[in-house]
Amino acid sequence: MPKPKLHRLGDLQLRILQTLWEREEASVAAVHAALTKERLAHTTIATMLRKMEARGLVAHRAEGRTFLYRAAVAAEHVNQGMADHVLDRLFEGRLADMVSHLLDTREVSKDELAELQRLVAKRRRTV
Repeated sequence: MPKPKLHRLGDLQLRILQTLWEREEASVAAVHAALTKERLAHTTIATMLRKMEARGLVAHRAEGRTFLYRAAVAAEHVNQGMADHVLDRLFEGRLADMVSHLLDTREVSKDELAELQRLVAKRRRTV
């Protein structure tokens, strides 16, 4: 299966996409309202959405004088592309090194460790 196109996103672009994935469709004003912690101008969100549309990340439809935006890329593809980028760039493609790093530098609960063991066991059955 070919890898999906790598989508390199800035923090704001990712937060905008997350907003659109949650809402399915939203106006500039609705995206701006959802990102109130960012303290960004309405025009900044509008500009970013236009740039993201030019990159094929979002699309819009007009409803009267309002543009309603929706994500044009699936969350799974963005997540995979970004995770693959980190894995390849920082860990030279060595998954065990990446997992080891995460286990060493993050708080990991017993439940999370059990889930990781379950995932590894499941994967072993398919290899």
